Amino acid sequence: MLSEGESAFVALHRDTYPRIFRFVRRRVDDPQVAEELAADVFRVAWQKWDEASSVDVAWLFTVARNLLGNAYRSHRRQVALHERLRESVVTGDVAGNGYSLVDEVLDSLREKDRDILQLAYWDQLTVLEIAAVLQCRESAAKVRLHRAREAFRKLLPTGSGAVAQKLGA
Repeated sequence: MLSEGESAFVALHRDTYPRIFRFVRRRVDDPQVAEELAADVFRVAWQKWDEASSVDVAWLFTVARNLLGNAYRSHRRQVALHERLRESVVTGDVAGNGYSLVDEVLDSLREKDRDILQLAYWDQLTVLEIAAVLQCRESAAKVRLHRAREAFRKLLPTGSGAVAQKLGA
């Protein structure tokens, strides 16, 4: 049996989710990303449920707008990093295959290694910030980042030293 607060939240979700989803969907190309962002709006609402005296529709739309802004910024950082890596790999490669080389190497890494490299280079987090995200000590984050860089370097074909230098590996 649900408490009064839980029942109120379920009713809020039932009544407003379609509107929030449509708002997000109009601004995002991928329907799956839109679903994730809309769900995140209600995750935030649930986390703030006890603290907030009332959660209204306008507040939900504000949260959605903020989450969209975060998603846009994250996407731009990812594109910028891919571009920087591609430029550093494409030395003498007119066909532009450097971009696929970086993607191929990143895709072949273990998820843990790829994630920490993305935190460091896509999101431009410091080691201390990475440690906070991964919920580990700073020394553990340094070791993980070092190992991820080494794994990246080992997967690079010979002659791709510019990328390894860019990653500080």
